[in-house]
Amino acid sequence: MTVFPKNFLWGGATAANQIEGGYQEDGRGLALSDIMTAGSLKKSRMITYRDQNGQPGAVKALSGRNNLPLHAQGAVLPGYYYPNQIAVDFYHHYREDIKMLAEMGFKTYRMSISWSRIFPRGDEEEPNQKGLDFYHRIFAELRKYQIEPLVTISHYDDPLVISQKYHDWQERGMIDRYVHYAETLFREYQRQVKYWLTFNEINAPLLMLSFDQTAADCDYQKAYQKLHYQMVASSRAVKIAHEIDPENVVGTMICGVTNYPGTPDPADIMLARHTWEKLIYYASDVQVKGTYPPFAKRLWQEHHVHLKMTQQDQQDLLAGKVDLYTFSYYHSSIATTHQVKDEVKGNFAAGARNPYLKYSQWGWATDATGLQYFLETIYDRYRFPMMVVENGLGATDQVEDGQVHDPERIDYYREHIKAMARAIANGVDLLGYTTWACIDSISAGTGQISKRYGLIYVDRDDEGKGSLKRLRKDSFYWYQKVIATNGAELS
Repeated sequence: MTVFPKNFLWGGATAANQIEGGYQEDGRGLALSDIMTAGSLKKSRMITYRDQNGQPGAVKALSGRNNLPLHAQGAVLPGYYYPNQIAVDFYHHYREDIKMLAEMGFKTYRMSISWSRIFPRGDEEEPNQKGLDFYHRIFAELRKYQIEPLVTISHYDDPLVISQKYHDWQERGMIDRYVHYAETLFREYQRQVKYWLTFNEINAPLLMLSFDQTAADCDYQKAYQKLHYQMVASSRAVKIAHEIDPENVVGTMICGVTNYPGTPDPADIMLARHTWEKLIYYASDVQVKGTYPPFAKRLWQEHHVHLKMTQQDQQDLLAGKVDLYTFSYYHSSIATTHQVKDEVKGNFAAGARNPYLKYSQWGWATDATGLQYFLETIYDRYRFPMMVVENGLGATDQVEDGQVHDPERIDYYREHIKAMARAIANGVDLLGYTTWACIDSISAGTGQISKRYGLIYVDRDDEGKGSLKRLRKDSFYWYQKVIATNGAELS
């Protein structure tokens, strides 16, 4: 017996900039990820550039943000390793990879499109035909195996030229460029794609600042303004998608983190509530309900934020509400007003350590109950169809006699699938689940591949060495059984 719906969309997820490679092939332009160096848990990734005098330099990379110095131009420099440029070379292995996804029984595959492969600079009027053709081949291959594509339009992958021109979404002109790009995709792939996500983890600008104790009011001004322009761009894209094809389903995508109060202290209870409002509800309220929530003014006042917002923006937000709530979920966090001795220090993880949970080597709390809590909390707020579109465990896998044994990953998935089943039994309308990631890929945070998430192993190391040969992990066969039984068999 299983509580999962008959047509539940089991699958996996990737991002173009983390798996695709082929960074200069067939007319593709540079993206921000192409000038990001490798890093590690203790070493930050860097963005490389040349200043106005042509001198080389590098600045600490901030996830999904272009923080190049004034007048600097992002550049590929000698002496650095840029892991995303080749990644795991999906560009040349996609047929082999999709065949393996089909072997697992995938019902859906969440992927993203490289914006700079379609518009190399981002500001062209006419798209790059070779880029369009590449994704036509991808979608045809998926359809061959009856795998439904779920396409993220923008996944931390802005073309470098317009990212610099519009100062990382600080200028309104970026909205028009995005809308033109999105409309091109809707028209080009009208008969091949039904499910779309406008931006990956659209709440990330605020979430990233929550890890930065040195963030100033000016940083929050930029984050809120970027988010506003992206939500306006998203709403305009949603409206166009529905006009082009009423069957299109367009979703928001939120970085989901369950935040618990650290103590029964009323101050902690209130802080946890306000953390949910700031990091989760602020963005999703706008995209689901079409208007800013009442607490937005309080959030703006906290950092003296003054949004550049027009009446037309507000009309656009109301006219372009999403159809679907999707989110990533990896771990939970604690909100407390009290000083703590035991703190988490990891990749996009900070704050008090939860003594009731186990932590990965990258500092993330494994908390399946937190996924159930998030699902039920969000569904109660919106009564809206939902999908979990990222969930997984990063770990250091070893090849032994041509096999990869990853029992910890299987345990992680098992408990999170059980949590989804409990949420469904409690009334949540959950349409699908895509693991992160179905194939080993370059970590967005550290630039490593040794932080492996995939069900499929790729022979490549953190220095870019390896044959790129694919291997099925134990989790591959386990997930194959889960899908075949629609979530009934988890042993």
